[in-house]
Amino acid sequence: MKKLLLIRHAKATHEGGYVDFERPLKPSGLRDAAIMAGRLKEHNIIPQILVSSPALRTLATANVISEHMGLAKAEEIAGIYDAAGDDLLDVITQLDDGCDFVGLVGHNPAIAQVFYNLSGQPQDISPGAVGLIEFDINTWADVRSNRGKLVYYDSPKDEA
Repeated sequence: MKKLLLIRHAKATHEGGYVDFERPLKPSGLRDAAIMAGRLKEHNIIPQILVSSPALRTLATANVISEHMGLAKAEEIAGIYDAAGDDLLDVITQLDDGCDFVGLVGHNPAIAQVFYNLSGQPQDISPGAVGLIEFDINTWADVRSNRGKLVYYDSPKDEA
C-alpha cells in the first residue's frame, strides 16, 4: 500500500516586490501550517518523507510541517513548481518506492487537479489544505486516475 499526503502551501503574500517563486508565507500562513501539522500529528498522519516545490512558500510550509513532526527537511523537486496536473502526476509516479508514505507540498491548480484525478473527490483545495489518499499498489509507478481512496481531508478554514 502507498499513501500520499497532498498539501497545498499555506497562505502567501501577494504584495508587490516579489517574483512568484520568492513569495513568502504571510504570518497567518505560518500559523495555519503549524495548525495543520498539529492536526495531522493528532490523527497520526505522519509521512516518512516530505517532497516540495523549491518555491519559498512551499518550502516554508514544508519546513513548518517537518519541524512539528520531527521529519527530515523536505526534498526539493523542481518539477512540482509550475506543474500542470499531468506533470505533477508524473512526479508522483517517479517517487522512491522505498517510501510507502510521502507528503507532497505543492501549488494549485495542480494539487486540486491531481487530488480530483486520483481520488475522484472534488474539493476546494484552500491554502494549507491537506488530503490523504491511499492506494492499493506496491509501486508509485502504478498510481493512476481513480485508483486512490480519500481517507482524510482538512484545511485551516475547517473546524478542528
